[in-house]
Amino acid sequence: MILSYLAIIVALFFAMNIGASGAAATMGPAYGSGAISRKKRALLLAGFGAFLGAVVGGGEVVKTVGEGIIPPDIFSIEVAVVILIASCLTLFLANVIGIPLSTSEVTIGAIIGVGVAFQALFVSNILFILAFWIIIPVIAFALCFIFGKVITAVEKRWPQLKGTGKWKKVLATVLILTAFIEAFSAGMNNVANAIGPLVGAGLMQSSSGIWLGGLFIAIGAILLGGKVLETNGKKITSFSLLQGTAVSGTGGVLVIIASLFGIPVPLTQVTTSGIIGIGCSENGFQIWQKDVIKKIVKVWVVSPVLSLVVSFSLIHVFLQPNPYIVVIVSAIIIATIGTLSLYRSVKLERRTLENERSIS
Repeated sequence: MILSYLAIIVALFFAMNIGASGAAATMGPAYGSGAISRKKRALLLAGFGAFLGAVVGGGEVVKTVGEGIIPPDIFSIEVAVVILIASCLTLFLANVIGIPLSTSEVTIGAIIGVGVAFQALFVSNILFILAFWIIIPVIAFALCFIFGKVITAVEKRWPQLKGTGKWKKVLATVLILTAFIEAFSAGMNNVANAIGPLVGAGLMQSSSGIWLGGLFIAIGAILLGGKVLETNGKKITSFSLLQGTAVSGTGGVLVIIASLFGIPVPLTQVTTSGIIGIGCSENGFQIWQKDVIKKIVKVWVVSPVLSLVVSFSLIHVFLQPNPYIVVIVSAIIIATIGTLSLYRSVKLERRTLENERSIS
């Protein structure tokens, strides 16, 4: 009984972190372009939209997360706790440093880690999901790059469409509506990441879990989403109102389509890819030189692997004790951290030497 309550508590805390991470993905363009000037208002809209999307259309993705990656007979309460702890820890660390992170990546990574530990995975389903993790962000980038070129030409021809005069209010309203649609898509796709393991373990019915998960996603967006909202809205590139509409509309439509087919996709990657596409269409590909872009890409790559390793290790510590595997995994983590620290130290030393040479 205690373990069941622990699983539910961790799942709801995870849902709050999902809301915090999703806030940047859904309201970043509207906030960055100035359509919504107040941060708290943007977060409130993100929370309400995500809650509505979870309640209306979150069921299909919940089925996939709860049944479609590992066999249902593996999904015990203990396994659900392991998946949620691994996912929640990874996402919480990303929110603390203000990086928009895909909750689908960390959740699916954690479930795969459990499947590897038990040597039971639906490999074809995993490959199908992973393919969409690549395809949909690429489509978002390509569409927003094209839209960006068209928008630039249109705004040169009709400068008032940049959001001046009487057009400003109209365009701002359209952008807010598309941002709300994207928040709706976030709820549809991401509520499964918190509730799916509980449903898979039989701790909660899908219908009641979706309501509860959606509520805590909304709470997380409002209370914890500010730093991630700043990253996506202000630190990558700036937007006109039309550009922000293109990003939000593209991301929202793509994720809603994926959700209808029960495919968990990286919403944050989709939106951020769209943001980068708009930036590249206007400023060229030098936007990739920005440190925040490099940081986001690194976290995207590391996150699912990290959650996989954590869940795999927890299984072999608590459910299938195997000290040799734990030692090996721990050594890999320590070696990786040490290597990264060493690399940063060497890089810092080189910069210091270069600065000293330039001064002398």
